Amino acid sequence: MKVFVTGVNGQLGHDVMNELAKRGYEGVGSDLAPEYAGVADNTAVTKAPYVALDITDAEAVDKVISKVKPDVIIHCAAWTAVDMAEDDDKVAAVRKVNVGGTQNIANVAKKLDVPMVYLSTDYVFDGQGTTPWKPDFKGYKPMNVYGETKLGGEEAVANTLDKYFIVRIAWVFGVNGHNFIKTMLKVGANHDEVKVVNDQIGTPTYTFDLARLLVDMIETDKYGYYHATNSELPDTESGYDENGTKTGYISWYDFTKEIYRQAGYKTKVTPVTTAEYGLSKAVRPFNSRLDKSKLVENGFKPLPVWPDAVRRYLEILKKQGFFDELGK
Repeated sequence: MKVFVTGVNGQLGHDVMNELAKRGYEGVGSDLAPEYAGVADNTAVTKAPYVALDITDAEAVDKVISKVKPDVIIHCAAWTAVDMAEDDDKVAAVRKVNVGGTQNIANVAKKLDVPMVYLSTDYVFDGQGTTPWKPDFKGYKPMNVYGETKLGGEEAVANTLDKYFIVRIAWVFGVNGHNFIKTMLKVGANHDEVKVVNDQIGTPTYTFDLARLLVDMIETDKYGYYHATNSELPDTESGYDENGTKTGYISWYDFTKEIYRQAGYKTKVTPVTTAEYGLSKAVRPFNSRLDKSKLVENGFKPLPVWPDAVRRYLEILKKQGFFDELGK
Protein backbone atom coordinates (compact mmCIF):
# COMPACT_ATOMS: atom_id res chain seq x y z
CA MET A 1 0.00 0.00 0.00
CA LYS A 2 1.27 3.44 -0.96
CA VAL A 3 0.15 6.34 1.24
CA PHE A 4 0.51 10.06 0.56
CA VAL A 5 0.89 11.98 3.85
CA THR A 6 0.65 15.77 4.19
CA GLY A 7 2.16 17.74 7.07
CA VAL A 8 5.11 15.44 7.76
CA ASN A 9 7.08 18.33 9.29
CA GLY A 10 4.47 18.38 12.07
CA GLN A 11 3.81 16.12 15.05
CA LEU A 12 1.26 13.73 13.56
CA GLY A 13 2.60 13.49 9.99
CA HIS A 14 6.01 12.49 11.39
CA ASP A 15 4.52 9.64 13.43
CA VAL A 16 2.19 8.47 10.64
CA MET A 17 5.16 8.10 8.27
CA ASN A 18 7.04 6.04 10.86
CA GLU A 19 4.02 3.82 11.56
CA LEU A 20 3.59 3.15 7.83
CA ALA A 21 7.27 2.17 7.55
CA LYS A 22 6.95 -0.10 10.58
CA ARG A 23 4.21 -2.04 8.77
CA GLY A 24 6.04 -2.23 5.46
CA TYR A 25 3.84 0.30 3.69
CA GLU A 26 5.25 2.94 1.39
CA GLY A 27 4.76 6.44 2.79
CA VAL A 28 5.38 9.48 0.61
CA GLY A 29 5.64 12.57 2.79
CA SER A 30 4.95 16.18 1.91
CA ASP A 31 4.99 19.64 3.46
CA LEU A 32 5.74 23.24 2.52
CA ALA A 33 9.50 23.13 3.09
CA PRO A 34 11.77 22.19 0.14
CA GLU A 35 12.88 19.07 2.05
CA TYR A 36 11.98 17.23 5.26
CA ALA A 37 12.46 19.78 8.05
CA GLY A 38 11.12 17.99 11.12
CA VAL A 39 13.07 16.61 14.07
CA ALA A 40 16.31 14.93 12.94
CA ASP A 41 15.71 11.80 15.02
CA ASN A 42 16.97 9.34 12.41
CA THR A 43 13.58 7.58 12.22
CA ALA A 44 12.07 6.29 8.95
CA VAL A 45 10.42 9.61 8.08
CA THR A 46 13.80 11.36 7.85
CA LYS A 47 14.84 9.05 5.00
CA ALA A 48 11.44 8.48 3.32
CA PRO A 49 10.42 9.93 -0.07
CA TYR A 50 9.40 13.56 0.34
CA VAL A 51 7.82 16.12 -1.99
CA ALA A 52 7.48 19.83 -1.31
CA LEU A 53 3.84 20.84 -1.74
CA ASP A 54 1.76 23.93 -1.08
CA ILE A 55 -1.70 22.45 -0.55
CA THR A 56 -3.34 25.79 -1.39
CA ASP A 57 -2.08 25.49 -4.99
CA ALA A 58 -4.77 23.35 -6.65
CA GLU A 59 -2.73 22.70 -9.78
CA ALA A 60 0.35 21.59 -7.82
CA VAL A 61 -1.77 19.33 -5.57
CA ASP A 62 -3.31 17.65 -8.60
CA LYS A 63 0.02 17.22 -10.35
CA VAL A 64 2.04 15.98 -7.35
CA ILE A 65 -0.51 13.52 -5.93
CA SER A 66 -1.54 12.20 -9.37
CA LYS A 67 2.12 11.47 -10.09
CA VAL A 68 2.56 9.60 -6.77
CA LYS A 69 -0.61 7.53 -7.43
CA PRO A 70 -1.25 6.68 -3.76
CA ASP A 71 -3.75 4.07 -2.54
CA VAL A 72 -4.75 6.37 0.34
CA ILE A 73 -4.18 10.00 1.38
CA ILE A 74 -3.70 10.95 5.05
CA HIS A 75 -4.11 14.71 5.36
CA CYS A 76 -2.37 15.95 8.54
CA ALA A 77 -1.35 19.42 7.31
CA ALA A 78 -3.34 22.32 8.74
CA TRP A 79 -3.13 25.81 10.15
CA THR A 80 -3.19 24.99 13.87
CA ALA A 81 -2.08 28.27 15.51
CA VAL A 82 -5.47 28.91 17.14
CA ASP A 83 -4.88 32.42 18.51
CA MET A 84 -3.01 33.73 15.48
CA ALA A 85 -5.90 32.56 13.29
CA GLU A 86 -8.01 35.33 14.87
CA ASP A 87 -5.80 38.12 13.47
CA ASP A 88 -7.69 40.01 10.76
CA ASP A 89 -4.76 39.76 8.39
CA LYS A 90 -4.53 35.97 8.86
CA VAL A 91 -8.15 34.83 8.48
CA ALA A 92 -8.03 34.50 4.70
CA ALA A 93 -4.77 32.52 4.86
CA VAL A 94 -6.18 30.17 7.53
CA ARG A 95 -9.26 29.55 5.37
CA LYS A 96 -7.08 28.99 2.31
CA VAL A 97 -5.13 26.25 4.10
CA ASN A 98 -7.79 24.53 6.20
CA VAL A 99 -10.70 24.72 3.74
CA GLY A 100 -9.17 25.40 0.31
CA GLY A 101 -6.18 23.09 0.78
CA THR A 102 -8.40 20.29 2.05
CA GLN A 103 -10.78 20.76 -0.91
CA ASN A 104 -7.83 20.55 -3.33
CA ILE A 105 -6.72 17.25 -1.79
CA ALA A 106 -10.28 15.85 -1.71
CA ASN A 107 -10.64 16.68 -5.43
CA VAL A 108 -7.57 14.60 -6.27
CA ALA A 109 -8.74 11.76 -4.00
CA LYS A 110 -12.00 11.76 -5.97
CA LYS A 111 -10.20 11.80 -9.31
CA LEU A 112 -7.96 8.90 -8.30
CA ASP A 113 -10.84 7.14 -6.47
CA VAL A 114 -8.81 6.69 -3.27
CA PRO A 115 -9.89 7.06 0.38
CA MET A 116 -8.85 10.10 2.39
CA VAL A 117 -8.21 10.58 6.10
CA TYR A 118 -8.84 14.08 7.44
CA LEU A 119 -7.87 15.13 10.95
CA SER A 120 -10.23 17.50 12.68
CA THR A 121 -11.01 18.89 16.12
CA ASP A 122 -13.63 19.26 18.85
CA TYR A 123 -13.52 22.99 17.97
CA VAL A 124 -16.24 22.29 15.36
CA PHE A 125 -18.68 22.18 18.34
CA ASP A 126 -19.59 25.00 20.70
CA GLY A 127 -17.54 23.70 23.64
CA GLN A 128 -20.43 24.01 26.11
CA GLY A 129 -22.08 21.56 28.51
CA THR A 130 -20.58 18.42 30.02
CA THR A 131 -21.86 15.69 27.68
CA PRO A 132 -19.12 14.02 25.60
CA TRP A 133 -19.46 14.88 21.91
CA LYS A 134 -20.45 11.94 19.71
CA PRO A 135 -18.71 11.66 16.32
CA ASP A 136 -21.92 11.66 14.28
CA PHE A 137 -23.52 14.63 16.08
CA LYS A 138 -24.23 17.31 13.49
CA GLY A 139 -24.99 20.31 15.74
CA TYR A 140 -21.88 22.16 14.64
CA LYS A 141 -21.26 25.57 16.15
CA PRO A 142 -17.61 26.59 15.99
CA MET A 143 -16.62 29.45 18.27
CA ASN A 144 -13.51 30.71 16.52
CA VAL A 145 -11.77 30.96 13.12
CA TYR A 146 -9.79 27.76 13.63
CA GLY A 147 -12.97 25.78 14.41
CA GLU A 148 -14.86 27.35 11.50
CA THR A 149 -12.14 26.50 9.01
CA LYS A 150 -11.62 22.94 10.27
CA LEU A 151 -15.38 22.42 9.91
CA GLY A 152 -15.09 23.83 6.38
CA GLY A 153 -12.42 21.19 5.74
CA GLU A 154 -14.69 18.44 7.09
CA GLU A 155 -17.46 19.59 4.75
CA ALA A 156 -15.08 19.67 1.79
CA VAL A 157 -14.18 16.02 2.43
CA ALA A 158 -17.69 14.75 3.21
CA ASN A 159 -19.30 16.60 0.27
CA THR A 160 -16.68 15.48 -2.25
CA LEU A 161 -15.97 11.86 -1.29
CA ASP A 162 -17.73 8.67 -0.28
CA LYS A 163 -14.59 6.99 1.07
CA TYR A 164 -13.26 9.04 3.94
CA PHE A 165 -12.34 8.95 7.62
CA ILE A 166 -12.85 12.21 9.52
CA VAL A 167 -11.05 11.80 12.83
CA ARG A 168 -11.44 14.46 15.51
CA ILE A 169 -8.72 14.79 18.11
CA ALA A 170 -7.86 17.15 21.00
CA TRP A 171 -4.91 18.38 23.07
CA VAL A 172 -2.27 16.97 20.74
CA PHE A 173 1.35 16.22 21.67
CA GLY A 174 4.21 14.44 19.89
CA VAL A 175 7.98 14.48 19.44
CA ASN A 176 8.01 16.60 16.30
CA GLY A 177 6.82 20.03 17.40
CA HIS A 178 5.73 22.38 20.15
CA ASN A 179 3.03 21.25 22.54
CA PHE A 180 1.56 21.74 26.00
CA ILE A 181 3.79 19.16 27.72
CA LYS A 182 7.01 20.74 26.47
CA THR A 183 5.75 24.22 27.37
CA MET A 184 4.78 23.21 30.91
CA LEU A 185 8.08 21.41 31.47
CA LYS A 186 9.96 24.55 30.42
CA VAL A 187 7.82 26.86 32.56
CA GLY A 188 7.93 24.51 35.56
CA ALA A 189 11.71 24.28 35.38
CA ASN A 190 12.14 27.94 36.33
CA HIS A 191 8.99 28.84 38.29
CA ASP A 192 7.98 27.78 41.81
CA GLU A 193 4.31 28.00 40.88
CA VAL A 194 2.26 27.77 37.69
CA LYS A 195 -1.40 28.64 37.21
CA VAL A 196 -3.37 26.34 34.91
CA VAL A 197 -7.03 26.37 33.87
CA ASN A 198 -9.27 23.87 35.60
CA ASP A 199 -12.56 24.43 33.73
CA GLN A 200 -11.67 23.23 30.22
CA ILE A 201 -12.21 19.48 30.21
CA GLY A 202 -11.08 16.77 27.77
CA THR A 203 -8.28 14.26 27.20
CA PRO A 204 -4.92 14.53 25.41
CA THR A 205 -3.84 12.76 22.20
CA TYR A 206 -0.34 11.34 21.74
CA THR A 207 0.43 11.37 18.02
CA PHE A 208 2.47 8.15 18.26
CA ASP A 209 -0.64 6.30 19.49
CA LEU A 210 -2.96 8.08 17.06
CA ALA A 211 -0.73 7.17 14.10
CA ARG A 212 -1.19 3.48 14.93
CA LEU A 213 -4.97 3.90 14.91
CA LEU A 214 -4.99 5.83 11.61
CA VAL A 215 -2.99 3.09 9.88
CA ASP A 216 -5.37 0.51 11.41
CA MET A 217 -8.23 2.50 9.87
CA ILE A 218 -6.83 2.64 6.35
CA GLU A 219 -6.49 -1.16 6.41
CA THR A 220 -10.33 -1.24 6.51
CA ASP A 221 -13.26 0.31 4.68
CA LYS A 222 -15.08 1.33 7.88
CA TYR A 223 -15.39 4.92 6.69
CA GLY A 224 -17.07 7.74 8.58
CA TYR A 225 -16.63 10.14 11.48
CA TYR A 226 -14.61 9.11 14.54
CA HIS A 227 -13.30 10.62 17.77
CA ALA A 228 -9.87 9.56 18.96
CA THR A 229 -7.85 10.74 21.95
CA ASN A 230 -5.94 8.71 24.49
CA SER A 231 -8.29 6.88 26.84
CA GLU A 232 -9.40 8.17 30.23
CA LEU A 233 -8.40 6.31 33.37
CA PRO A 234 -11.34 4.18 34.56
CA ASP A 235 -13.55 6.05 37.03
CA THR A 236 -12.95 5.48 40.72
CA GLU A 237 -15.06 6.39 43.73
CA SER A 238 -12.68 9.15 44.80
CA GLY A 239 -12.18 10.44 41.25
CA TYR A 240 -8.44 9.68 41.48
CA ASP A 241 -6.23 6.61 41.10
CA GLU A 242 -3.55 5.32 43.50
CA ASN A 243 -1.05 7.90 42.18
CA GLY A 244 -3.44 10.77 42.80
CA THR A 245 -4.07 11.09 39.05
CA LYS A 246 -7.55 12.25 37.99
CA THR A 247 -9.75 9.51 36.54
CA GLY A 248 -12.28 10.05 33.75
CA TYR A 249 -12.02 13.22 31.66
CA ILE A 250 -9.48 15.76 32.93
CA SER A 251 -8.68 19.48 32.94
CA TRP A 252 -5.45 21.14 31.80
CA TYR A 253 -4.71 21.51 35.53
CA ASP A 254 -5.02 17.73 36.06
CA PHE A 255 -2.88 17.15 32.96
CA THR A 256 -0.14 19.46 34.30
CA LYS A 257 -0.19 17.82 37.75
CA GLU A 258 0.45 14.43 36.14
CA ILE A 259 3.19 15.75 33.84
CA TYR A 260 5.00 17.21 36.88
CA ARG A 261 4.43 14.11 39.01
CA GLN A 262 5.99 11.88 36.37
CA ALA A 263 8.83 14.31 35.61
CA GLY A 264 9.66 14.64 39.33
CA TYR A 265 8.93 18.38 39.41
CA LYS A 266 8.12 20.02 42.76
CA THR A 267 6.54 23.07 41.08
CA LYS A 268 3.22 24.05 42.67
CA VAL A 269 0.25 23.85 40.28
CA THR A 270 -2.62 26.23 41.11
CA PRO A 271 -6.02 25.78 39.43
CA VAL A 272 -7.66 28.89 37.92
CA THR A 273 -10.76 29.51 35.81
CA THR A 274 -10.52 30.48 32.14
CA ALA A 275 -11.81 33.94 33.10
CA GLU A 276 -9.11 34.34 35.77
CA TYR A 277 -6.41 33.17 33.39
CA GLY A 278 -7.44 35.56 30.58
CA LEU A 279 -4.85 36.08 27.83
CA SER A 280 -6.28 34.13 24.90
CA LYS A 281 -7.45 35.75 21.68
CA ALA A 282 -9.50 32.80 20.47
CA VAL A 283 -12.42 31.49 22.50
CA ARG A 284 -11.50 28.12 24.03
CA PRO A 285 -13.98 25.24 24.54
CA PHE A 286 -14.93 24.35 28.11
CA ASN A 287 -16.14 20.95 26.92
CA SER A 288 -13.63 19.01 24.82
CA ARG A 289 -14.90 15.61 26.00
CA LEU A 290 -14.90 13.31 22.97
CA ASP A 291 -16.95 10.10 23.00
CA LYS A 292 -14.70 7.43 21.51
CA SER A 293 -17.05 4.42 21.80
CA LYS A 294 -17.53 4.22 18.02
CA LEU A 295 -13.91 3.05 17.67
CA VAL A 296 -14.61 -0.11 19.66
CA GLU A 297 -18.03 -0.60 18.01
CA ASN A 298 -16.26 -0.71 14.63
CA GLY A 299 -13.56 -3.11 15.81
CA PHE A 300 -10.74 -0.58 16.29
CA LYS A 301 -8.37 -0.74 19.24
CA PRO A 302 -8.66 2.38 21.43
CA LEU A 303 -5.59 4.43 22.31
CA PRO A 304 -3.84 3.61 25.63
CA VAL A 305 -4.71 5.61 28.76
CA TRP A 306 -3.23 9.10 28.70
CA PRO A 307 -0.90 8.84 31.76
CA ASP A 308 0.81 5.90 30.03
CA ALA A 309 1.23 8.05 26.90
CA VAL A 310 2.77 10.82 29.03
CA ARG A 311 5.20 8.28 30.56
CA ARG A 312 6.39 7.03 27.16
CA TYR A 313 6.64 10.56 25.81
CA LEU A 314 8.74 11.79 28.74
CA GLU A 315 11.10 8.84 28.23
CA ILE A 316 11.71 9.99 24.63
CA LEU A 317 12.25 13.59 25.74
CA LYS A 318 14.80 12.33 28.30
CA LYS A 319 16.65 10.37 25.60
CA GLN A 320 16.64 13.42 23.33
CA GLY A 321 18.31 15.52 26.06
CA PHE A 322 15.28 17.80 26.58
CA PHE A 323 15.68 17.78 30.37
CA ASP A 324 19.46 18.29 30.16
CA GLU A 325 18.85 21.50 28.23
CA LEU A 326 16.48 22.65 30.99
CA GLY A 327 19.09 21.80 33.61
CA LYS A 328 16.73 19.27 35.19
